[in-house]
Amino acid sequence: PQVCWLSPEQTAGKQKPYMYTQGQAVLNRSFFPCFDTPSAKFTYSATVKVPEGFTAVMSATSWEKQKDNTFVFKMSQPIPSYLIALVVGDIVSADVGPRSRVWAEPCLIEAAKKEYDGVIEEFLVVGEKLFGPYVWGRYDILFMPPSFPFGGMENPCLTFVTPCLLAGDRSLVDVIIHEISHSWFGNLVTNATWGEFWLNEGFTMYAQRRISTEVYGLPYTCLEAATGRALLRQHMDATGEDHPLNKLRVVIEPGLWGVNPDDTYNETPYEKGYCFVSYLAHLVGNQSKFDAFLQAYVNRFKFQSITADDTLEFFLEYFPELKEKGVDSIPGFEFDRWLNTPGWPPYLPDLSPGQQLMKPADELAELWAADGLNMEAIEAVDITGWRTYQLVYFLDQVLQKSPLPEGNVKRLSKMYPKISKAQNAELRLRWCQIVLKNNLEAEFSKVKDFLHSQGKQKYTLPLYRAMWGGSETTRALAMETFSATAPQLHVNVQNYVKKILGLGGAE
Repeated sequence: PQVCWLSPEQTAGKQKPYMYTQGQAVLNRSFFPCFDTPSAKFTYSATVKVPEGFTAVMSATSWEKQKDNTFVFKMSQPIPSYLIALVVGDIVSADVGPRSRVWAEPCLIEAAKKEYDGVIEEFLVVGEKLFGPYVWGRYDILFMPPSFPFGGMENPCLTFVTPCLLAGDRSLVDVIIHEISHSWFGNLVTNATWGEFWLNEGFTMYAQRRISTEVYGLPYTCLEAATGRALLRQHMDATGEDHPLNKLRVVIEPGLWGVNPDDTYNETPYEKGYCFVSYLAHLVGNQSKFDAFLQAYVNRFKFQSITADDTLEFFLEYFPELKEKGVDSIPGFEFDRWLNTPGWPPYLPDLSPGQQLMKPADELAELWAADGLNMEAIEAVDITGWRTYQLVYFLDQVLQKSPLPEGNVKRLSKMYPKISKAQNAELRLRWCQIVLKNNLEAEFSKVKDFLHSQGKQKYTLPLYRAMWGGSETTRALAMETFSATAPQLHVNVQNYVKKILGLGGAE
């Protein structure tokens, strides 16, 4: 299940086959013999011989090409098994910074270079200032074929990302900050078990938002975090707050779940984890002191796999005055409650600085949801300067208010081609959801085009759910689109869609 063999039609170039591996969480055991647990770390080397016309790349600190199209890789830093990754395909590279290059199929390389030139180094420098040295040498990005089911995978030295990030206007480059943040949290300091996945993701979300605040300012970061909080709300409403997966320390054992940690994957470790790290920062009460703690934490546990108990013990040792105050057992906010009780986070960081960007978006969505459209008020709002998350926030509000009164969405589409004709995948997803919720048949082709263009799980499943929950027409559209695109989807995504459409398969 770890080694994904793509036929030419599943690639961007459609000419040659492609192979990649995806090890997280426990799939690398099917690729090479290993202790497939994040608690064990090791260095590795590999020799890979591939056919003429193909290139191999791996998550390694050094690589060289030898004769007979043989590639030799070495990873000189100890890493857990899930971070070993290999790609073989028709791929080329281009430099975009002093220690970064982009890799992609030849038909995508120009777009990738244009989008990321100079961008990565800026993020890396801020990360180093906040969390200490970047120890992995290079930071390259590999743009995967469109059928890659994930947003990104933080393989050291070589992050895999969805080609959906190539929006053409750099409007999604900040998505890479999350993967860059894993260089410290996850790759360097790693959760010892998948039951404490929040240690990787909660700290990474916090780090991502610290870098984003330094680069883009607090209001924008708060707006992005509000989008994340809304996703957590949706997830908890869908599963029920008291679902055992909605706690930070998840019990993964046979008999209870079956045994695949992947089945426990959801928003909780990311966003509830982020809230817990933010709560620790709130206890400290001083951002620069907490930044210094994070650096000390990375330095203390680098190249190790640790548990939440190690993290929290170190936190209390580092701040003895907090330990003395007994902050680990403040009623309602006990560390034990954070870890072991399902449900909504007991503490939410203050996102009010985002209000200056949210308020105009809220007001504009209200105007578009009205029975008689006040075009004067609508035209007075200039959205040309709005960045991706402000537009996403606006569209999320419109979606919540949908279906809108007859004719409103059609006018909205005409008024904002920047949205309705966007190449930015985050905007395309929301626009397609709005089109379906409002049964705007004239633009159903946009839903079809988007699903034909990529196979990312996060975009594909919500659209099939929306089509299947809609009219006869949208159900027919779902069936037609799936039968045309199934061969270009990752097998897991195929199965999830089958389940939605009642065709068997497993979600």
